[in-house]
Amino acid sequence: MLYLLDANVLITAHHLYYPVDAVPEFWDWLAHQGEAGNVKMPIETFEEVKDGSNDADKDLLYAWVQDDAHKAAILFDADVAPQLVQQVTGQYAPDLTDDELEAIGRDPFLIAHALVDPGNRCVVTTEVSKPTWKRQNRKIPDVCRDVGVQCCDTFTMLRALQFSTRWRG
Repeated sequence: MLYLLDANVLITAHHLYYPVDAVPEFWDWLAHQGEAGNVKMPIETFEEVKDGSNDADKDLLYAWVQDDAHKAAILFDADVAPQLVQQVTGQYAPDLTDDELEAIGRDPFLIAHALVDPGNRCVVTTEVSKPTWKRQNRKIPDVCRDVGVQCCDTFTMLRALQFSTRWRG
């Protein structure tokens, strides 16, 4: 299974439970899983993290993603067909305005990358299903369900890939 990470997976991990400077084992493990081809980030979601504060001195997560070895390990080097992105975007609403498209951001790209091989790719996000939410407010798990893409939260992925702070690469 290839786990495709939403930007919020890294952002939330760093800010809430696995700060880069306090739990470096998580970040080393993540890079190792990226090198092994188990965990990747499409460029569209990688850029959301990279665009963060743009200050490596103040933001350790920004510094981590700027590191060439980490970037090479985690970045998913694949293009996605525009028609797949359009198919996913259509699940939000068929008549989205430019403002709504901006609010949705890059999520359709992430889901479209998983849609290329839905049996072997899973979107990982911290978003929680809100099935009654409409248009640009729809959540990743709901859109994934509608297009037949697997979706899980961070901790489900960590269990599946057997993360431990005692791991050794």
